[in-house]
Amino acid sequence: MQHRTAGTARLATAVATVLAVTSLGAGVLATAPAAFAATPAAVSAGSAAEADSPAVLPEGADLGGISPSGFLTYSFERDGSRKLLWTPFDGGAPTPLGEPEGWALGGGDVVVLGDAGWTARMTALSLRNMADPSAPAVDIDLGPLDGTYVTVLGPDSVLAQLRNGDGTTELHVVTKAGAETTHRKVEGLPADAADFFGSDVQDGTVLVGYATGPADARTGGRAVVDVATGTVSETYASAEGGYDFSGLQFSDSHVAWTDYDSASGLYITSVDRTTKERKKTVLGARDSEAYAALMGSWLVHGDPTTAVKALDLTTGETRELAPRATAAASVGDGTVVFQGETAADGKGLFRIAEAADGGFSLTKVASPASAVPLTFEQTQVPETVNLDESGGSVTLNWTLSRPDASVVVTLTHTATGKEVTEAAYSPAEDGHFAFAWDGTIDGVDAPNGAYTVEARAELHNGAVEPVTRTSPVTVTRTANPHDFTDNGSTDVLARDASGVLWRDDLRDRPVDGRVESAQRAQIGAGWNTYTHIEAAGNIAGAAHGDLVAVDGSGTMWHYLGKGDGTFTARRQVGGGWQVYDKLAGGSDLNADGRADLLATDTSGGLWFYAGTGDAAQPYKPRVKVGSGWQIYNQITAVGNIAGASGGDLVARDKDGVLWLYLGKEDGTFAARREIGGGWQAFSQLVGAGDVDSDGRPDLVAYGAGGTYVYRSTGSLTSPLTRTDTALYAGEGTKFTSVS
Repeated sequence: MQHRTAGTARLATAVATVLAVTSLGAGVLATAPAAFAATPAAVSAGSAAEADSPAVLPEGADLGGISPSGFLTYSFERDGSRKLLWTPFDGGAPTPLGEPEGWALGGGDVVVLGDAGWTARMTALSLRNMADPSAPAVDIDLGPLDGTYVTVLGPDSVLAQLRNGDGTTELHVVTKAGAETTHRKVEGLPADAADFFGSDVQDGTVLVGYATGPADARTGGRAVVDVATGTVSETYASAEGGYDFSGLQFSDSHVAWTDYDSASGLYITSVDRTTKERKKTVLGARDSEAYAALMGSWLVHGDPTTAVKALDLTTGETRELAPRATAAASVGDGTVVFQGETAADGKGLFRIAEAADGGFSLTKVASPASAVPLTFEQTQVPETVNLDESGGSVTLNWTLSRPDASVVVTLTHTATGKEVTEAAYSPAEDGHFAFAWDGTIDGVDAPNGAYTVEARAELHNGAVEPVTRTSPVTVTRTANPHDFTDNGSTDVLARDASGVLWRDDLRDRPVDGRVESAQRAQIGAGWNTYTHIEAAGNIAGAAHGDLVAVDGSGTMWHYLGKGDGTFTARRQVGGGWQVYDKLAGGSDLNADGRADLLATDTSGGLWFYAGTGDAAQPYKPRVKVGSGWQIYNQITAVGNIAGASGGDLVARDKDGVLWLYLGKEDGTFAARREIGGGWQAFSQLVGAGDVDSDGRPDLVAYGAGGTYVYRSTGSLTSPLTRTDTALYAGEGTKFTSVS
C-alpha cells in the first residue's frame, strides 16, 4: 500500500479521495460514525464475537496503512510534524518510527520511510521489516541511480523508476545486500513507459501502472510483473495513465484500479484475468471519501455514509457486510481490513475474510484506546500577586490528566473588561502547563484589581470535549503618586502649544535598558488657561493620583483622578495663588502618608502646604519653610532620592546648577548640596515617581536637546544617574508644560 499526497499532476485535486480508496493515506481516515446497526446475516454467525483484540488503535491517531501483521498510525504534533507508530495485531509492543516526511507499507510487513511527502518522489529510503522490529533497517539511496520510489517488494528490495540521460525512464528492481546496491531492468514494458506506480506485492508478483504513447495523446497501461524473472506476464490497457491514482490491486482472479471521469466520478475498473472481461463499478463523487478493496473475486466498497458491501465481480451478486465504515484496504493475504464500528463491538479495525460456507467472517483486530477523561488535576493561581514584588510578572500553572492537549489562558480585568489571551506552554509535554504573564495587556501595563483567569484545555485531536477552569486573582502594585491609570507605572502629563493636555503611560520597567512610553492618550483641550499644571499625587483620599492647576486669576482647581487615566470635573480649591511663580507637588514631605505641595512666591519665600486627604479642602493652611528661593527658576519635589527617610527637593538656579535639599520629614529641608551643572538644557524637571520599579522615585528632564530619565541611586553624594528614554523623542519643543 502506498502513502501518497497530492502532487502537481493534473488530477491532484482527486488524490485525497483516491487515498481513501486504496492507500489509507495521511489525512484521509476520519473518526468512525457514532453508531452502527447490527452485523448483517451475510457475516458468519459468531465471528464478530472474536472482537476482544489485544491490539490497541491509539485514540485520535489516523490510520496510515495496514499489512497482514499490523498497522501504522500517525498523529500530528503542535509543530505540524507527524509521529508514526507501528502496532502489531498480536498485542506486541508498538514501535515508534519517528517523524518521516513520507512512508509506504507493503512487501509483507515492510515499512518504507522516505525523504518526501509524496512517495513517488522519495529517493532516500529506509526499509524496516516490522515482522522483526528489532532488525536493523536497510537503507537504499536511489539518488545515484537518478531514481525514485515505486513500491516495496521485500525487506531489502524495491521497484524504482530510473531516469536515463536522454530523459526516458525504466522500471528496475533495486536490491541492497550488505553494502552493495544492485539493480536490474524489468523487461517487456513499452519503451516510452513512464510515471510508474505499483501495487503491493503478492507471491512474488506485482501489478504496475504507467503512461505510454505520444505526448499529446498519452494513455495508460497496466502490467503484471514477475519479480524473480523481472518480466511482464500480463498487460492491460487503460484510458488514464493513473499516476495521480494509487489504486492498483490484484488477486488470483482479477486486476483492478481506480479511474475517474466527469460523468461517473470515481469508479473501479476491474478485469477478469482469465476471460479479460471488464467491469465498471461506480464509487461516487471525487469528494465522497469512497473506498474499495479487492478480495478474490469480491470488491469490498462503500463510503462513510453507506453500508459496507461486497460485489462479486464474476456474478454481479452484492452482499452487505457491515452497516458502515470509513476506509478499507486489501492486506496481501486474501483478506480486507476496514476501519469502522458495529453495534456489537464498537469502534476499531475489522478483518473480513471469506468463510468456508461461502459467507464472510468478521473479526475485530484492533480496538481504540479507552479515552482518558481530560480534567484539571491541579491549579496554581495565587489569590493575590504584587507585581512589584514579583518583578512585574507572574507564572500561573495547571496540571492536566493528559499531556496531549493544549491550554489557552484568558485573563479578564473585572472592572474594565480588558483581557489578554495567550497559549500556555508545556516544556516537558507531561501535562504540566504554565503561562508566564508579563503583567501587560496589549503592550500596556495592566490595571490593578480583580481578574478572572480562565484556562481552557482541549486535546490535540479533539476526541473529547474541552474543559475549563476559572480562578480569581487580584493584582496589586506599590502605589505610585504619578500613576493616573492604576497600573503602577508612571504617567507623564504634557500640554502642547494649542492647550491640549496629553498623558503618556510609561512602561513600568525599562525595556532593554530603555524607558519606553506604552501609550499616549489625549485628556482634553483648553488647558492653556492655566499658568501652572501640577501632578499632585493622591491629595483627596482616593487611591489614584490627582491633578491641580492654577488659572490666570490665581484660582486653584482640583482634578480628582479616576484611576483610568481621566479626571472628574474640576473643583475649586481656593484663590490667591497668583502670588506663586513655582509649584512642586506629589511628594510626602512630612511623613504622614499624604502628598503635599510646595510653592515659592516672587519675593523668594518657600511655603509648605500639607495634604489633608479631603477633596473639598486638600491642603492645610500654608507654613513658611524658607526664604531666598528667588535664585531658583525651577523646583521639583522628587521624593526620597538620597537615602534619607523624608521626601527630598531639587532646585535649579539661574546658572543651570541643580541643588539637592534633603527632606527632614516635617516639611523642612537640610542645607543644600550641589548635584551638578548643565541643567539649563532642560525646560521642565518632573518628579515622576518610581519610573523603573526599583523602589525609588526618579526624575524626568525635558528639553529641546532631548528627554532623559534620571534614576535615583539612594546615594547622598551622587543621587541621580541618567538613562535613555523614548519619551518625547523629537518633541523637545512641542510642549509648554510637563508634569
